[in-house]
Amino acid sequence: MNRRKNRGKAAFWAIVIIVAAAIVGLLFMKKGGRGKEEQAKTVKVERMDIVEKALAVGSIVPRNEISVKSKVSGVVEKIFAEPGTRVFAGAALIEVKPNPTPIEIAEARRQVEFDKIDFDNAAKELERSKKLAAKGLISDKAYEDSDKRYRETALKLEMSKEKLALLEKGRALVAGREITSIVKSPISGYILEKNVNIGDPVVPLTSYQAGTVLMTIADMDSLLFKGTVDEIDVGKLEIGMKARIKVGALPGKSIMGTLERISLKAKEENSTRVFPVEISIDSVGTTILRAGYSANADIIVRKAEHVLGIPERVVYYRGDSTYVMVPGPGGSPKRAAVETGLSDAINVEIKSGLSEGDEVLEKPEKTI
Repeated sequence: MNRRKNRGKAAFWAIVIIVAAAIVGLLFMKKGGRGKEEQAKTVKVERMDIVEKALAVGSIVPRNEISVKSKVSGVVEKIFAEPGTRVFAGAALIEVKPNPTPIEIAEARRQVEFDKIDFDNAAKELERSKKLAAKGLISDKAYEDSDKRYRETALKLEMSKEKLALLEKGRALVAGREITSIVKSPISGYILEKNVNIGDPVVPLTSYQAGTVLMTIADMDSLLFKGTVDEIDVGKLEIGMKARIKVGALPGKSIMGTLERISLKAKEENSTRVFPVEISIDSVGTTILRAGYSANADIIVRKAEHVLGIPERVVYYRGDSTYVMVPGPGGSPKRAAVETGLSDAINVEIKSGLSEGDEVLEKPEKTI
């Protein structure tokens, strides 16, 4: 009885081992079949355009962007234009109402009084000098000195009056020209930003302080692409090269430009050395560009048009030799030496060794 049981168990395990071996054999056969199929895949030699490019990453910016500031301290009283508005040079933007302290007003009034006294004294002295000069009792130089002092005190008095008028009223007449606290546009363009509201304090622009930025204005008819190029590619670039600019916010659209500046100094970005570049935009056509759009630019380094080419992935580089594998007699792979030309890292130009329409074997996939 035991013998029968042992024989049954042995038969069962024998069947299991045979089935397992059959499954493994089938898997290997399928795998081998797939390998042969993959090795048999080919690509054709075709005519194509191959472009070597250098990538620049950056954004669209105005060529001329100006921060508008006031030369008078005070508070914002009126705003005449809002962001997005097109203004012309000389247009009123903001009126700044002077907001002097009581001490500043008092000092300005006292200065006018002091200057008036100096002017009156100089006028009397000049009158005396005229009488004495008429009698020949003083020299010409003494008379000229009196006249000079009179004119200087008159000018000083006029300036102190103008300063007082600006502090009290926000406007004054200087040399026949009205000076006001209304800030005007220095250029024609679009208002990009408004940085103040009515009632906000304004610090004036002087030689020792930057002053409050009231608005930002830019000429949106003249735009630039400003970005950076990796140090690996910068040695290939030359001023005047064409570039195709792609804006992230405008998918499917591209704009042509011309490389006009390459920085002589690198800068560090994310542990990588890059060189700033500027590309002028040739024409936007009907495309509406906005300042600050992020963009990429493909700077065209070299271009080969309507040349024979194949995917670079099928090319073998071994030392000084370059070759591809082509179907040989009976379908067995055969080596064919080729001379390559321009590459865009995807396709490569074939200068010799293959003809249009020839088939080239794909490289077999590596299996683990």
